[in-house]
Amino acid sequence: MKLSKTLLATSALTVAAAAGAYAAGHGMADSMTLVSWGGAYQDSQHKAYVEPYLAMNEGLTASWDESSNEAVAKLRAMNEAGNITWDLVDVVAADAIRLCDEGLAMEIDHDELLAPAPDGTPASEDFGDLIVSDCYIPQIVYSTTFGYRTDMVPEGVEAPNDICDVFDLETYPGKRSLEQRPINNMEWALLCDGVAKDEVYDVLETPEGQDQALAKLDTIKDEVIWWSAGADTPQLLADGEIFMGSTYNGRLFSVIEEQDQPVAMMWDAQVFDLDGWIIPTGLPEDRLARVKDFVRFATDTQRLADQAAYISYGPARESSAPLVSTHAELGIEMAPHMPTDPNNAANTFLYNYEFWADYRDDIDAKFQAWLARN
Repeated sequence: MKLSKTLLATSALTVAAAAGAYAAGHGMADSMTLVSWGGAYQDSQHKAYVEPYLAMNEGLTASWDESSNEAVAKLRAMNEAGNITWDLVDVVAADAIRLCDEGLAMEIDHDELLAPAPDGTPASEDFGDLIVSDCYIPQIVYSTTFGYRTDMVPEGVEAPNDICDVFDLETYPGKRSLEQRPINNMEWALLCDGVAKDEVYDVLETPEGQDQALAKLDTIKDEVIWWSAGADTPQLLADGEIFMGSTYNGRLFSVIEEQDQPVAMMWDAQVFDLDGWIIPTGLPEDRLARVKDFVRFATDTQRLADQAAYISYGPARESSAPLVSTHAELGIEMAPHMPTDPNNAANTFLYNYEFWADYRDDIDAKFQAWLARN
């Protein structure tokens, strides 16, 4: 970040003093188990706020569990067993809503728990509409979109630039990778089967609409490699095992800009979503005190801006956006690589958190049964 040394020093002293004041009145655990998604995103979290927090808290250790894609099922099981082993969990918005509704995530007062913006704006106003649940602490805005191998585009054919090119095996032959869950895949399938963008969720809530989406996915199923971790598609692209595949835009940024692979981004119908923290209910007092202290630090204005120096996700705080500058190692401007950049956001698809919070379990069961069929 391009900030003066004086400002950085003042900020560090303020944060350290706040942390010390909190610690003085609260017994805090000396270890944390943080749950995230692995890969480039988790690395950005570690560099932007875990490393500096550990440096401020001598003797504290933090470990990562890369199980966010299974967070709902695992927290249900932990709650059933009465043994909550996770301290802080990174989840997408729809899963946060589900966990909150089921009492597995702790409701919080955002203005009490989280730091205000530097100008004093309360956290609830700084995060604004991105607080989609009483239990949710947003971190980033990201999108799920497609990357493709530029050296595998057939000769004489225009590079793919339309979401429906994913379903066009004749013009763009080769393997695809899709996430092993219904979210996003069902929406894209309906869009490419003629359903209007503003009618997708009305159609998808019906059994007939779900069958329509699966029928469209059937047309490419034999050419799909299914992924469950965000790092899978970038690796498949880097290895040349697929022509195109879906994943999170920050993972594609990593393979394109940091690894310099012959891969390009296809932004059409990118699906905007949120990622953020939930605190599991039922934590012992010392662990809860530690988590509250950490999350206040990790989600302040500067820390979320710092994260954008490592990965191309937009910070969830309005006050963080002006502080986003260049990549910490490459030195390139990060703003043009954000999903929210006007050049990338010409045709976005807005993810419906409430729909998937309500329908996820039923549609997921149907999707997994479809996957199991030959």
